[in-house]
Amino acid sequence: MRLESEHRLLTDDEASGQRLDVWLAVRLPSLSRARIQALIADAHVRVDGRASRPSLRLRPGLAVTVEVPGPTAAVPQPEDIPLAVVHDDPQLVVIDKPAGLVVHPGAGRATGTLVNALLRHVPGLSGIGGVLRPGIVHRLDRGTSGLIVVAKTDEAHRALVRQFASREVEKHYLALVHGVPSARAGEIALPIGRDPVHRKRMSVRAPRGREARTSWTRERDFDGASLLRVRIHTGRTHQIRVHLASVRHPVVGDATYGGSRTPSSRSPQAREAIAAFGRPALHAARLEFTHPASGERVAFEAALPPDLRALLDVLGAVGA
Repeated sequence: MRLESEHRLLTDDEASGQRLDVWLAVRLPSLSRARIQALIADAHVRVDGRASRPSLRLRPGLAVTVEVPGPTAAVPQPEDIPLAVVHDDPQLVVIDKPAGLVVHPGAGRATGTLVNALLRHVPGLSGIGGVLRPGIVHRLDRGTSGLIVVAKTDEAHRALVRQFASREVEKHYLALVHGVPSARAGEIALPIGRDPVHRKRMSVRAPRGREARTSWTRERDFDGASLLRVRIHTGRTHQIRVHLASVRHPVVGDATYGGSRTPSSRSPQAREAIAAFGRPALHAARLEFTHPASGERVAFEAALPPDLRALLDVLGAVGA
């Protein structure tokens, strides 16, 4: 990685109690606070040699290093990132995305995404999605694992976008949530919009929320947690995470929407396993749509990833 600049700073008495990102924005006026937060997220900022978080409260005498990478190419570059291909034909490819993989380049991230991997593995990928999102029809959050369909031709891209817009695509997820819902199944129909206070979050209390509907059924109950099969009938940002949190059953591991709360399980082993899970326990398990070329209804499924399967095994063993 070629650096544009590197800054070495030492916190003083005035820095005491300040957030890391706020303090750096004052000390490095050439960088916006948003840019600083992106650098922190990508581990380009180290405090006493260790990666940190924007909200870190400072104390005097800390050594802070800020690396500013040089400019990169505007067009995503192919990268040799392994992909789990569930289905591949001349029109489209279905991928089982691992948790932690960002779908497409965006602010603060130009490499290491699903798009970069696709450009290596899928020649002639549809460009109708835009320079940064070739072939991308829908997305999964970085921490969510599971199925995503990608168009290989412009015709397939247009057809799939129409199906998503008209809600003809069926998307089923598995979510491990805190607590056990009292009903066997239910539906949440609450509008979702940008949180008026925390702008990076979504909320059911937004003043201008958009229609959102989520249905769920209980698949398996544990001590203090439950595995739900969830279907979303709309495609709002963070929809499942926001809706489940709104009924007091946040997704385990979802720090943004309350899923990192103290587990209610009676077993120490279960509490420890739930508390240690480092991402939202959410998996896109089934995807069904009409194939753009054949006109036939097709469906694909993806097994639970190893980390979530291991967590369920621990919970199941404790409750046995």
